[in-house]
Amino acid sequence: MAEKQTAVLGGGCFWCLEAVFDRLEGVHSIESGYMGGSVKHPAYREVCGGATGHAEVVRVSFDPEKLSFGELLEVFFSIHDPTSLNRQGNDIGTQYRSVIFYNAEEQRRTAEETIARLNREHIWDASIVTAIEPATEFYLAEDYHQEYFANNPQQPYCQIIVAPKVKKFQQKFAHKMKA
Repeated sequence: MAEKQTAVLGGGCFWCLEAVFDRLEGVHSIESGYMGGSVKHPAYREVCGGATGHAEVVRVSFDPEKLSFGELLEVFFSIHDPTSLNRQGNDIGTQYRSVIFYNAEEQRRTAEETIARLNREHIWDASIVTAIEPATEFYLAEDYHQEYFANNPQQPYCQIIVAPKVKKFQQKFAHKMKA
């Protein structure tokens, strides 16, 4: 068995990313948190205020024998808009930026190659603005953010924003869903 790998991705609200990656075959665990800012141990309210420089991210632990980093990125790019700078829908600010924090040179190369290919394929009307940055310290988000969609499926944001992304994933990647 291959050693687990870790990816850190930001694409808007971490609740959306977590809800999708929870269902992806090969994913062992997901943690919502913050990365890329200047404040040590930021709290959610600080991050939401936009002054810390952190992005809302998910740290995904996965089995590379079942799910490659490239396959993980395919799902990542399909569930958010990587062409909108510092925003996803009504969530606006650098904390909602599209970003890949790489842990190894191989991840950086794969991210660059994936973005170049997707731009050549013209899937979106605009170019991808997803940042590719070296991973920095990961700060775990507060407990109530973990498994938020699973624990709060009736919450309006979950019904209006998260559930459609999960449904889109289930339709497009049915063959990659956990049993």
